[in-house]
Amino acid sequence: MKNVRGGVTAPRGFVAAGVHCGVRKGKEKKDLALVLSERPCAAAAVYTTNRVIGQPCIVTKEHLADGVARAVIVNSGNANTCTGPQGLADARRMAELVAERLPVKAEDVVVASTGVIGVPLDMAAIESGMDELVAGLSKTGNIDAREAIMTTDTMKKELAVAFELEGKTITIGAMAKGSGMIHPNMATMLGFITTDCAIETGLLREALASCVNKTFNRVSVDGDTSTNDMVVVLANGMAENAGIAERGAGYRAFCEALDYVGTQLARLIARDGEGASKLVECTVSGAADEDEAVAFAKAVIGSSLVKTAMFGSDANWGRVLCALGYTPGTLDPDRIDLAFESPRGYIEVCKAGAPLSFSEEKAKKVLGDQEISILVDLGLGSAQATAWGCDLSYEYVRINGDYRT
Repeated sequence: MKNVRGGVTAPRGFVAAGVHCGVRKGKEKKDLALVLSERPCAAAAVYTTNRVIGQPCIVTKEHLADGVARAVIVNSGNANTCTGPQGLADARRMAELVAERLPVKAEDVVVASTGVIGVPLDMAAIESGMDELVAGLSKTGNIDAREAIMTTDTMKKELAVAFELEGKTITIGAMAKGSGMIHPNMATMLGFITTDCAIETGLLREALASCVNKTFNRVSVDGDTSTNDMVVVLANGMAENAGIAERGAGYRAFCEALDYVGTQLARLIARDGEGASKLVECTVSGAADEDEAVAFAKAVIGSSLVKTAMFGSDANWGRVLCALGYTPGTLDPDRIDLAFESPRGYIEVCKAGAPLSFSEEKAKKVLGDQEISILVDLGLGSAQATAWGCDLSYEYVRINGDYRT
């Protein structure tokens, strides 16, 4: 498996575009994106578990009920959530606008929106940008599309990989957005994955669900689950492999590549947390089972006190044990080992639940890096899991204090 360029347009048969249509008032930033496949695709998606769900998610669920899609349209700047019947009509209209300009059925269009909740969507702006959007579809359109889906993101998040299967080169491409309101439990994050692999729809759904549970579901920026979270995968089969129809070697190779893509995007989302200065990774080993390891790791990276300690480069390891202690699962405090690691060094701070003598100066240096690992060994079993988050800074409050106004 190797990294390749192109994001969502790297696989055969996919093009994309992004334009500024005016949903984001008074700004030139692109706010409308389109991804198109030459052929109908096997399609699968995972959605937010928030009971207040965005109107675009409702429409996309309807459209993907048959497991087929061919295009994705996304706007940023407005979530089209809590907008009532009109918002639902607007989400459906976005799909119709694509169908009116391309040989695509409206029910084969995935619809997604991200931005402010509770504000009517400016459909006049979206309609005004459609002709330019369609005209701009190209193999290099991933560059504009990846920008158009961003809200408070400070970095573009895309990736593509290629690997060999049955003598054919399979490519998986992806782009994502997410910076704040990030605590997926699917499942404001959106992820769009494209591939030219031929794979049976049921197995594609299974592969995506497994990938999301191991990657996007292990990210937390601020503990808030968005109303619009969605991860979608489209597979058009244009690599011309024989087709993955069973859980054999080909399926495992596909899942490995998909998991890699998901992991890298999850790390980027955590690294780009609103106001964040550091990526914080927690690996819990020695757990009784994997589900408990996941729960403990997510509790640590989701703790506001741990996050603020990481922001201050403070080796306040008691906060880590506190987070472990209030999390349901098998735990013996007297068996816990804890260390911090970064490119600047490694330092053990706790052994068998008791403090170790360590240099505060060295700890400050280790935790002063932009990427920090919290290493927990529960000493109870062989299961382990990793979750990703970020520090909590003054800047997070500033960004979210006036986000709407």
